[in-house]
Amino acid sequence: MSIEIVLDHNDFVIANKPHGISFHSESEAGFVVQVEVQMGIKLYPVHRLDKVTSGLIVLAKSALHAAQLTELFSRRCVDKFYLAIIDAKPKKKQGWIKGDMAKSRRGAFKLLSTMNNPAITRFYTVSFTQGKRGVLLKPYSGKTHQLRVALKSLSAPILGDALYGGSKADRTYLHAYALAFDWHGQRIWCQKAPSDGVWYAELINHEAFVTWQAPQNLEW
Repeated sequence: MSIEIVLDHNDFVIANKPHGISFHSESEAGFVVQVEVQMGIKLYPVHRLDKVTSGLIVLAKSALHAAQLTELFSRRCVDKFYLAIIDAKPKKKQGWIKGDMAKSRRGAFKLLSTMNNPAITRFYTVSFTQGKRGVLLKPYSGKTHQLRVALKSLSAPILGDALYGGSKADRTYLHAYALAFDWHGQRIWCQKAPSDGVWYAELINHEAFVTWQAPQNLEW
């Protein structure tokens, strides 16, 4: 499988991870190794996506740049936007989802009502076909499974997300859609719509998606 390189910078690459591929190698070559082989260079991960999630990943070209990029992600200096699809009515259609996260069963997590070190997410939704809503999310923290848990907490798990009770589908409908950060005086903006998933295709072609084509312009 050829991995799409969305941006090839002197210091890093931004690649489009397909869903269903593990980030690190398991029984088969993981995403990072596949990109390294494809480009013929050593790469250094600075953040990750779950196996079921597709979308944009930054990989540094040196240990020094990896440390600098990791610092940006750790300090929440990277704006990230995600696209999801749900097929249940959420408790609210937009706003904030906040709360501490704790381990649950079978490798899952749950959202708590406490706010000691909360996961923070802001989101918008739009209905694009009968029984389906698109969700645009921006996380303000970087917790494991944060967005999957956030939508589960609204009684609207992500379509295809079996771990959190989502309905069966051709894939888990969570995609890292866009990211932006400042890099040595240059503003990096990278955006890539999902390329697979029957419901993503319908969402992207719907008139309601027009305002989401520039997610950075919405009120966050």
